[in-house]
Amino acid sequence: MRIEKVAAVVCIATCIADLAVLSILGSCYPGYSQLRNTMSSLGATISPVSNQISAWWIFIGLIFIFFGIGFRKAFAEKCKSAKFASWLIILYGVGEGIGSGAFKANHAADTMATSLIIHDVLGGVGVVAILNLPLVLLKVFPKKELPWFYILSWIVFVAGIVMMLLFSYRISTNENNVLMIYQGLWQRLSLLNTYLYFIAIAFIMLKKSQIQFFN
Repeated sequence: MRIEKVAAVVCIATCIADLAVLSILGSCYPGYSQLRNTMSSLGATISPVSNQISAWWIFIGLIFIFFGIGFRKAFAEKCKSAKFASWLIILYGVGEGIGSGAFKANHAADTMATSLIIHDVLGGVGVVAILNLPLVLLKVFPKKELPWFYILSWIVFVAGIVMMLLFSYRISTNENNVLMIYQGLWQRLSLLNTYLYFIAIAFIMLKKSQIQFFN
């Protein structure tokens, strides 16, 4: 079986599994709200599921790195942008996956703990990488080649920016401000946006692998 096909199948399974794992482990944390609390707080030391979620994040980080490698294997010969896109996927796996799992989002009194700073920096790198991925893939799969994916890429890019801005909102001091209250919701919508895009990419990889097999 070709590496790109394996990477695509594993990526699809992982995206679906991660949404389930977040829901299950979140329910094991008394007082935790999927809509109000960030996913990072699940991995903080005070969380009863800290070790489990951290190990899972490192695992899925490795999966997404493998997915990036599989994408490169599938489309590297197509154009230079395909290689750049593969690196963006790998950076997402390193930052949002391994970085989030290896460095806990802990707070030390009124200051930011070193692990939290590293967690935020690596996570930020992953977020920036994935926000730019649709723009790069517009060059890999132009409109005339895959019209549906071209439209999807723009939708994912705009939605990603909107969700990032909503999640990052820190201006208001009003505790009842809906943008502040539902940070968990914005973050999960952003994750869903990313995973739907990954699944679409994975299906393109599977289709290419199938065509090559029959040829």
